[in-house]
Formats: sequence, structure tokens, C-alpha cells
Amino acid sequence: MQNVRQPTALVTGGARRIGRAIVEGLAEQGFAVAIHANRSIDEAQELSGTLNRAGGRTVALAADLEDTGATGTLIARAAAALGPVDLLVNNASTFRNDEATTFDARTFDAHFAVHVRAPSILAAAFARALPGDRHGLIVNVIDQRVWALTPRFYTYTLSKAALWTATQTLAQALAPRIRVNAIGPGPSMRGERQAETDFQAQVDGVILKRGPAPDEFARTIRFLYETPSITGQMIALDGGQHLAWETPDVAGISE
Repeated sequence: MQNVRQPTALVTGGARRIGRAIVEGLAEQGFAVAIHANRSIDEAQELSGTLNRAGGRTVALAADLEDTGATGTLIARAAAALGPVDLLVNNASTFRNDEATTFDARTFDAHFAVHVRAPSILAAAFARALPGDRHGLIVNVIDQRVWALTPRFYTYTLSKAALWTATQTLAQALAPRIRVNAIGPGPSMRGERQAETDFQAQVDGVILKRGPAPDEFARTIRFLYETPSITGQMIALDGGQHLAWETPDVAGISE
């Protein structure tokens, strides 16, 4: 009987919140998982230990994604620990509020470093390292707001919109062996600086009156992994948030 090769995934920002749910889901689905973290590396190591004791194959890897050198080694470090990477999930994010008239250069640079430069460096390293007899998948976790622009969270939104552009251009550049897709989350988990009442109001404001459950992310990634004709696409896991409207399409029309 022929042995089935275990696929390997690298998940950035995998210690907490959506990233943790992705790691847990992929491990349950049979992936070996490299769990990247920066400030949450202790939580990543704890998660890795828990999954390994349950029969999984995981490793925790520390790196600051604002450091290009550290970012550039992640694919090789994951491969050295678990085998060549088949699936790259660019989930790591930084979320700082600013406005078009008052943003500062440090926040601008941080958003673009984590959301655009690091995923680009990782995608390039992934493409170079992928064995010649394999096909790979990159999934970028973006934000539904790139389909429903507002002036809030100005440089965050700019950087996520750039990652959506990168998703499509990388899909062109890395075809046919590597597919590149995205997920656009809506309200899934209450923000750390957000009151529960405000989060519930956010959920109530989407047309389905619910956001995605944490386990929907890994299941969506699995769907993309197992559907080889999909590339350059974003699936919005947002309860229809990007379809919301505040003004009527027409006004002043009488029967």
C-alpha cells in the first residue's frame, strides 16, 4: 500500500484569533503546520505542544515580519522542520486606526510591511522552494473592506487593498504550478479593544446577521486547496458585510 504524503502548511500570525483557528483546523485535516508568531511566540509554542500531544506534527517559528531578513527565512525554516511547504497562509496582520489627514509614517510603514512586503517575500520564497513535481497554494487573509471602501482605518485599508492586488498579480505570475487566492473576513471575533456591545452591533449590521465561525476559515482554505481550477479569487467570509448599503439606489421617484 502506497503511503500518502502529508502536506505541510505555514500559517503566519498563527498563535491567536483567526490564525489559531486556521492552524487548529488544518492540523485536524491532516496538515503538518508551521505556526509563525512574533510577540505571541509563547502562545504559538503552547499551541504546537497541544497539537503534537494530540498526534499532530507542528512547529512554532518566531519572526518579526517587519524584518525582511527574518521574513525571508521562514519558508526554509518551516521546510527544515516539517518538509517542503505546500500551502502558505498569509494571515498575520496589524490593525491601527488612522485617517487620511493625520496618519504617520510609522503606522503607514508597519501596515505595508506586514500586509504587503512580508507576503510578497514569503510568496517568492515559497515559489523558489516548491519541489518541481508539486503544485502549491497561497491564501492571503485580507478584509472584506477592500470590496466596500470607507475612509476609516486609512493606511490599513490601503495596505489590504494592495494585498488584494498582489493576490491577483501573483496568481498571474506564479501560474500554473502555484495558485493564489484570498479570504475576506467580516466580523468573526470581537476586537481586543472593542466592547461586546459594539461587536454585536457590528454583527447585527451585516445582512445575514452573523459573521463567520472560526472553523469556517480552515474549511474554506481546504476547499481552495482541493479545487485546482480556482486562482486569483477572494471569498468573503463576512455574512454579506461587503454588500451592505446605506443609501437607496434611487431617490425622489414616485409611482
